[in-house]
Amino acid sequence: MKIAILGFARDGQAAYQFLNSQDNQITICDQNQDTPIPTGVSSLLGPDYLKELGSFDLIVRTAGLPPQLIARANPDSPDILSKVTGNIDLFYENSPTKNIIGVTGTKGKGTTSTLIAKMLEAAGKKVHLGGNIGIPALELLKDNIKTDDWVVLEQSSFQLIDQKHSPHIAVCLMVVPEHMDWHANMNEYITAKQNLFAHQTAQDFAVYYPASENSKQITSVSPGKKIPYMSEPGANIVDNAVVINGQIICKTDELKLTGRHNWQNVCAAVTAVWPVTQDITAMRKVLTTFAGLEYRLELIRELDGVKYYNDSFGTTPETAIVAIEAFQAPKVVIIGGSQKGSDYRQLARSLASDSIRKIIIIGNSTHPHYKTAAPIIESALKDEGIDKFISLVKPGGAAMDEIVGSARQAAQPGDAVLLSTACASFDMFKDYKDRGEQFRQSVLALA
Repeated sequence: MKIAILGFARDGQAAYQFLNSQDNQITICDQNQDTPIPTGVSSLLGPDYLKELGSFDLIVRTAGLPPQLIARANPDSPDILSKVTGNIDLFYENSPTKNIIGVTGTKGKGTTSTLIAKMLEAAGKKVHLGGNIGIPALELLKDNIKTDDWVVLEQSSFQLIDQKHSPHIAVCLMVVPEHMDWHANMNEYITAKQNLFAHQTAQDFAVYYPASENSKQITSVSPGKKIPYMSEPGANIVDNAVVINGQIICKTDELKLTGRHNWQNVCAAVTAVWPVTQDITAMRKVLTTFAGLEYRLELIRELDGVKYYNDSFGTTPETAIVAIEAFQAPKVVIIGGSQKGSDYRQLARSLASDSIRKIIIIGNSTHPHYKTAAPIIESALKDEGIDKFISLVKPGGAAMDEIVGSARQAAQPGDAVLLSTACASFDMFKDYKDRGEQFRQSVLALA
C-alpha cells in the first residue's frame, strides 16, 4: 500500500512506526524542509508537500492540518479526502479493546480525561490515557492493551473533524467558540465535535452538559443513551456535595481541584465512570487528592502574602472568565497574546469587577505572522470604563520577568496574581506550555 504521512511531528512519527512494514511504501510529507527523515524513506518536504497526493492509497493527516488544505492542493483528485485518515481512527481500527471513553469540549478536556482515568485505575481497572492530552493514540498500542482494559482519549476538534469512529462512552463538556482561525465557522467547529458521537450505537453512552446549548447540539446526533451531568440522572452538586444516584461522593470543600468551574469537570467524570463502576470509595479517593494538571489554575507559590496562579492553558475569554471567578480575593490579571477570532466584551465586563486590582496586557506588536489581541482587548476595556490596566505590549513582547515584576508591584498581601491570558501564545512563545513554564520560572525566581 502506498501511504503518505502528512506532518512528521509526534503524531506522524507514531503513524510511521505503526505503519512501517514491507507491505507498505511510505512517503513522509512535511512543510519543514529540514525535517529529519528515517534513512531510506521517501519524502516530500517544503512548500509543495501537499501536492500530488492522488496516487496514494492512504493519507494520514496530522491533527493540526485542516483537511480542506489537502483538497485545495489536489484539485485533480476530487475524492482525495476519502483516502484521509488520522492517528485516532487508526487506533480505533486496531485497538484490542472496545472499552474506549472519549472526551471533547472547549476547555476542561484534559482535567476530565485525567479524572476519569484515575478513578478507573483506583477502581482496579487497567487504563491507558492519551490523545490530545499528549500521547498519540497509536503510541498506546505499544502498551500491550488487553481486551478488558480501558482507554481514555482526550479529543480536539482538529482530530475529530474527519473522524469515522466513536467511543463506547463519549463526553461533551461546555463548548464555546474557539479556533475560529482554523475552522471555517462555528458550525464547522460543532460539526467536527459531533463526530465523537455520530458513530455510536444504541448500546453506547453520550454524556453532555445540558446548560450548554452547543453541548446539547453536539450530543444530539448520538443514537446512544444520553446522560446529562450537573443534572439528574448524572452527577450533580446537591447541598454542597457531589452526588450521583442519591449517593454522596464527597463534599465540594473536600475537592482538591481549585475553582467552582471544576465542579463541572468532576461531575462529567463521575457521570462517565458510573456505567463502568459504581466504586464510591475509588471516586472519593481521586476527587479529594487530585489537585489538577499543569498550567490549569496551578498554584506556583505564595510570597509576601500574594498567591501566584498559572492558568496558561486558558486561551479563550471564556476560560479566563472562569479563572477570574474561581477566586474571591482581589486579583492582578495578566491577559493578552495572539488573536484567534475571539470576542473580548464579556471578559471586559468580568474585569470591571471591584475584585480586580490591576490588569496587565501583554503582546508582541511586531510578529510577522501573529497579530496581538491587545488593541481589541484595550478597546473592550475602555468601552466598560476600565482604566486600571497597564500595557506591556512592545516589539518582540515584554520578557516574562518584567511581566511578573509588574504584577508583583501591583499586588498587595491577600491578592492573587493570575496568568490567564484569554489568548493564544504564539506571538511571544512557542505554545501555552512555554508561556506557562516561563511564568513558573519567573515567579519562583522572585526573592
